[in-house]
Amino acid sequence: MAKEAVLQVRMDADMKNKVEELYKEMGTSFSEAVRIFARQSLNDNAMPFTVSKNVLLDKKRIIGIADGKYDIPDNIDIDNDEVLKMFEGM
Repeated sequence: MAKEAVLQVRMDADMKNKVEELYKEMGTSFSEAVRIFARQSLNDNAMPFTVSKNVLLDKKRIIGIADGKYDIPDNIDIDNDEVLKMFEGM
């Protein structure tokens, strides 16, 4: 699919730098993440996550794509460093 359109978004420069670094660490780009967001929105015919004015519901993190049906354990990030090591050099 040819990339024929340009999307411009204004945001805080610090936020932009941080999100670009985040996606770079994940092996992709902010631009690609926006394209993924758009594609998933079309596939779902909705935002690909639950929108809420409350960041925390009942002081628990929830999985947005599961419409809040599943709680995320408080220790979910415990193995992140080990997982990152598994993908180094790929």
